[in-house]
Amino acid sequence: MVRFPLCVAWFVVGLVGTLQAQRDEAGKAPVDLSGMLAPIRQQHKVPALGVAVLVDGKLAGLGVDGVRKVGADAAVTPDDLWHLGSCTKAMTATLLARYVEQGKLQWTTTVADGLPDLVAEMHAAAKPITVQHLLAHRSGLPGGPPRDLWQRLWGWSGTLRDARSETAKVLLHEAPASAPGERFLYSNAGYMVAGAIAERLGAAAWEDLVRTELWQPLGITTGGFGMPGAKDEVVQPFGHRQTQTGALAVFEDNPPALGPAGTAHMTLRDWAKFAALHLGMPGPDGKPLLAAASLASLRTPPAGDYALGWSVVQRGWAPGPILTHTGSNTTWFCVAWLAPDAKFGVLVTCNAGFGARACDAVAAACIQRFRPAGK
Repeated sequence: MVRFPLCVAWFVVGLVGTLQAQRDEAGKAPVDLSGMLAPIRQQHKVPALGVAVLVDGKLAGLGVDGVRKVGADAAVTPDDLWHLGSCTKAMTATLLARYVEQGKLQWTTTVADGLPDLVAEMHAAAKPITVQHLLAHRSGLPGGPPRDLWQRLWGWSGTLRDARSETAKVLLHEAPASAPGERFLYSNAGYMVAGAIAERLGAAAWEDLVRTELWQPLGITTGGFGMPGAKDEVVQPFGHRQTQTGALAVFEDNPPALGPAGTAHMTLRDWAKFAALHLGMPGPDGKPLLAAASLASLRTPPAGDYALGWSVVQRGWAPGPILTHTGSNTTWFCVAWLAPDAKFGVLVTCNAGFGARACDAVAAACIQRFRPAGK
């Protein structure tokens, strides 16, 4: 899911913070922003909120407030896991950038070349779709798999690699709705096809490739897929829907095969490590995971304002292009705002699908407090 945001509202929320005992990798304690979240959460009537702020590419602020599940007493903690929805897409694009750097792939690689075992069944008009088209939502593929396939994916008993291969076979058997590259059409299905290409290259499931090629080098240890925690225990936050009587806790997600388009979860600290990569920061070993040219490719829209896994906008609070994306599986919501030229970022999470306004309010408050000097 992506929501092309309007300019974030400028209102000031008090940010009286205290230092946490837990320290980041640089040895400095990020400002505790939990107190800032409480009034925003109460105003918007969401179960819980979380936020991480990066300044000079490092974690400068961190906070959570609220409960894991409406009707339960368990409070969220800084170590809790948050569902990232479509903010997973930037991870899939980053994984494929790794393969481009390794010489295994080009952005212009077509689905015919990337999925050679399926080429005999592809429609001639679908064969020219490139990896870049898939990641920039310009493939002409539909938003999601057709209904009958979607139903099969819910009850899929085979491997996730087979599920994504089947999805690619079904989607590419038909002519795309528009010529590849012609127009923007947001497509979760396109990211599933991109995931299938990655699985051919890495000879493993997309989930395993993300762990080994991306998360492990970045020091991300809490990453997982689907709903965090357990249905019968309140050990992690639950997602929530809005009803006439208030928030309703639910434990459900999209079919696991949707993974490359939006099933990742992790802590705010670990999400900040991924964000730092896109701010141009080195990994834990002191070396960049991606070259500057690769980061530039991920940030550059082939047309319009959607690049590869990121929407690209301009905002007055930071110089240069701003990378942004929202994520939601309809029961969670999150938003990322990254300003690479300023090495500044804000990541906001909510365990409710109706949390967009609350997340925007948190982002606005943090930008007002931490925005780059002179802006």
